[in-house]
Amino acid sequence: MLSLMKLIHLLSIVVWVGGMFFAYVVLRPSAAEVLQPPERLRLWDKVFKQFFNWVWLAVFVVLVSGFYMIYLRGGLRRFCHVYQSDAIAWYRDVVIYVYVFFKCYVPFNLQVSRQEWPAAGAMLGKIRKLVAINLSIGLLTIAVVSIGRKFLGATFGP
Repeated sequence: MLSLMKLIHLLSIVVWVGGMFFAYVVLRPSAAEVLQPPERLRLWDKVFKQFFNWVWLAVFVVLVSGFYMIYLRGGLRRFCHVYQSDAIAWYRDVVIYVYVFFKCYVPFNLQVSRQEWPAAGAMLGKIRKLVAINLSIGLLTIAVVSIGRKFLGATFGP
């Protein structure tokens, strides 16, 4: 059961972090190169709508699978520092994501629907910066957990 939870946990993280990587590193520069601002803003509106649905699911699955793995391994008292830093980073990612969704995407979506292009463009710039932060945290967390397990001998408990 633990192996299945690890797989589910990891796949959810891949969807979330991989989606941010694709959007930031591949889609953003490509869209900027070939689309004019109104079309580019409409594209991002559609992309965010689809992607954020997947991220809500990923956030939930990471939370449930993470807590279940802690339970399977004997609870929080056996939770090593590498996994504690992973959990803290995940919470930070979630806080940033929730902020991006409610304080940036919802207004962005309304601005696009009203064709308020300058305001939507400014909001997209804010979203881009926050995604860069969240992507960096996500990649760093993956690296710390991977390296921590291999090189620090991190396990649950003594």
